[in-house]
Amino acid sequence: MQLQPGLYRHYKGPEYRVFGVAQHSETQEQQVVYQALYGDFGLWVRPLEMFCERVEVDGKNVPRFALIQAESTLFNRP
Repeated sequence: MQLQPGLYRHYKGPEYRVFGVAQHSETQEQQVVYQALYGDFGLWVRPLEMFCERVEVDGKNVPRFALIQAESTLFNRP
């Protein structure tokens, strides 16, 4: 599953910057690395599958995180 780096909005309203997808060293599970764009601007990780899932809000099926604006990746790949 691919995930575009960039600005995302959580279904509850706050915005985040997604840096990319990392791999857990023990489980090999893919984790999204992202930063809150409010408060203390904390860094977070969440399983890719959960980040990309849809949730029900007021009877509507919406993405947990919706892409606002795509950005180039900050990490270079060889």
